[in-house]
Amino acid sequence: MQLDHTNSIPLHIQLKEIIENQVAEGILSDQIPSERQFMEEYSISRSTVREAINLLVREGILEKRHGKGTFVSLKPIHDWLGNLSSTTETIRYMGMKPGARLITHYLTTPSAYIQQQTGFKEAYFIKRIRYADDIAIGVERHYYPIVIGKKLIKYDLDNATLYDLVENELGIQFAEADQTITSGQLLPEDQDYLDVPANKNVLIAERIIKDQGGNVIEMEEAYYRSDMYRFKINLSRKFG
Repeated sequence: MQLDHTNSIPLHIQLKEIIENQVAEGILSDQIPSERQFMEEYSISRSTVREAINLLVREGILEKRHGKGTFVSLKPIHDWLGNLSSTTETIRYMGMKPGARLITHYLTTPSAYIQQQTGFKEAYFIKRIRYADDIAIGVERHYYPIVIGKKLIKYDLDNATLYDLVENELGIQFAEADQTITSGQLLPEDQDYLDVPANKNVLIAERIIKDQGGNVIEMEEAYYRSDMYRFKINLSRKFG
């Protein structure tokens, strides 16, 4: 991808987005190219390169190490499609420290869309911020049947794994889940929770979990930083 010198978007912002995307895609995962390499590849000045890198350093995506260069400081978290695993399990699998903070919980009449997807005329709503190595990576919005939600809120939901509570403490076994992944923007009310520009898209993962009887146990709408969270699936072609 090349920079568009005729675009109204400043060159250093364009370069910043390129580097950020390469980090998210795993193209850059350790030390990034030198300023000279960026200058030659994109035909830009040193000051343009430095402005882009300094922005990424301030956002915590890159870090400068004295005498060594500039390195990727964020390790993208992979959520493997096809496995019903919790965010906590995914973060631990990537060698990072998981964390959570309860923001709010209450009884609610969900939107028409959520009612249609779940059959919940009323639901118990739980919203948490998720962390990886103490960096806020996502906002998770959970909708439960009222009886389940009221039981869950009796536990300490800061740093707890909701999946574990439902299965191990409440004795409800998950059987299957439907998941949809899209791209969009954070809800205005959640904008301050993540270090994401107002006009930048995030990953939106919608998951509906059912028990062995086919009853909906939970619907989750999760908004994740696209530079730290990505979904991956292994595919194979069968012959014969």
